[in-house]
Amino acid sequence: MAALTVGQKAPDFKLVGTDLEPIQLSDYKGKNLILHFFPLAFTSVCTEQLCTANGDNNDYTSLNAEVVGVSVDSPFVLDKFAKENSLDFHLGSDFNRQVSKDYGVLFDGDFAGMTGFSMRSAFVIDGEGVVRYAETTDGKSLPSFENITNTLNSLNE
Repeated sequence: MAALTVGQKAPDFKLVGTDLEPIQLSDYKGKNLILHFFPLAFTSVCTEQLCTANGDNNDYTSLNAEVVGVSVDSPFVLDKFAKENSLDFHLGSDFNRQVSKDYGVLFDGDFAGMTGFSMRSAFVIDGEGVVRYAETTDGKSLPSFENITNTLNSLNE
């Protein structure tokens, strides 16, 4: 399945939060949502991606947006990752890989003998559940935080 594109309705999802409570798209109705998919916790580029998002979080809040980080790691690993990096937004475990599949970002190739993890991606979903920004990187590069912010600014004009 190809990744979601701008203008598509975002599929609802159910992730497991670090507190073992569900995180769902419907929880963010009326708010803009930034979904940051990342391959694996505790890797250098993933840490940079989420720490950058964390640094921009105050700006996102002022733009009626919240961030959720998504990976196939267990909620227990994500909890440790969030605490060690002082992340102040939710991380959701897609341990069963369904959300990554639904969003078209599940890596099914082979990387060092590993497969089945989320590709580095960012989606901005508006308060009505429509994708307003979508980017999947080559895995080595970060999503464009400038484009994410520009999209949020345009949604708040």
